[in-house]
Amino acid sequence: PSVVTIAIKGTRKVQQNPFFDDPFFERFFGQPQRPREREFGGGGSGVIVDGIQGYIITNHHVIDKADEIKVFLKDGGEYLAELIGSDPGTDIAVLKIDLAATIPQMSLGDSSLLRVGDFALAIGAPFGLSQTVTSGIISALGRPQMSSDGYGDFIQTDAAINPGNSGGALVDLRGQLIGINSAIYTRSGGNIGIGFAIPVNTVKNIMHQIIEFGSVKRGLLGVIISDINKDIAEQLGLEVEKGALIQEVSPNSAAEEAGLLVGDVITKINGEKTETSNDLRNAIGLKRSGESVEIIILRDNKEMTVSATLGELVTQEPVKADELNSLLAGAELADFIPEGKTKPQGVVILSVQPNSNAANARLKKGDIIWAVGNTSIANLDDFVALIKDKNILVLRVNRNGRQLIIQMRK
Repeated sequence: PSVVTIAIKGTRKVQQNPFFDDPFFERFFGQPQRPREREFGGGGSGVIVDGIQGYIITNHHVIDKADEIKVFLKDGGEYLAELIGSDPGTDIAVLKIDLAATIPQMSLGDSSLLRVGDFALAIGAPFGLSQTVTSGIISALGRPQMSSDGYGDFIQTDAAINPGNSGGALVDLRGQLIGINSAIYTRSGGNIGIGFAIPVNTVKNIMHQIIEFGSVKRGLLGVIISDINKDIAEQLGLEVEKGALIQEVSPNSAAEEAGLLVGDVITKINGEKTETSNDLRNAIGLKRSGESVEIIILRDNKEMTVSATLGELVTQEPVKADELNSLLAGAELADFIPEGKTKPQGVVILSVQPNSNAANARLKKGDIIWAVGNTSIANLDDFVALIKDKNILVLRVNRNGRQLIIQMRK
């Protein structure tokens, strides 16, 4: 009864194109530039974690862009939910419903105690079928995030997880929550026995921050790092082949204040091994700003211990490009601040709505705009000044290391 069904409604701007993107017609008539609003719906599952205050955990992607969120309980109760906050980096969101009486809540387990082979049950509303339970085992632990901008790792399970299970519960045989179901690996759109859940220990950390602050105050060390392999170890004379190699230390950062230097190899954070740069990113990104961490490093192949008080990774509110220039309608933008840096170095596209002007121009989520025409930009303010009232845009874009030129015209 502590697993609920979630339904959302929202609106998005879509591009009405009577020529079906046919280049022949676009040559004569151009691309239509007046996107219309269209309603959309969706849904998923959620888990009641506080039956007195009415707090519910779900996935960020379940409620993203929703104007209205409804929660349906097992007893037939229907509630409008308030979004307390969400964290795209871990795909966790916290909802709240107003309750007249206490309702059942789920007991939270400890995901650090999980072992491969443990039995697990997935509970949710796949394809809208509420209170569906499937069984399986823990297939693997510590699976990396599937998105480059995500934090934390995943529990892998073969318990059947399908569309609609997102935000639902992964529980052990004692009925304790061990994870929030988040994603599946599939080529058909359905379950093939590879599902992923966010470990409950990560959920607890993010949930408490969202309830307390309304957002996540993510830690920042202030270093640019890379993985170590055999070739790098030989070239630098390192006696280890695992760890996070510091390539750059940002001025006035927590790393600089702690005395970290370029060439240091970080091997542990608070006693936990950091064998890759992703391990370090997760270890820091899942801690709060202001928190002190103990860092074990190798410097000239000698082990040292330093302490650092983490700074705060600034998260920015996305800017709707519709408000800047209709050519970019459908895109959301923000300053691009590289990992470990404190100053922006361009503009990043956070999202692109399907069938929008931005989508038709072939812009994609994650694109980094670094110049307009031949003029480089440092931040969103520079970008806005260059595109305002323009009927033609030529954008220079970095897409996963590839340099592109994208042209747009009214």
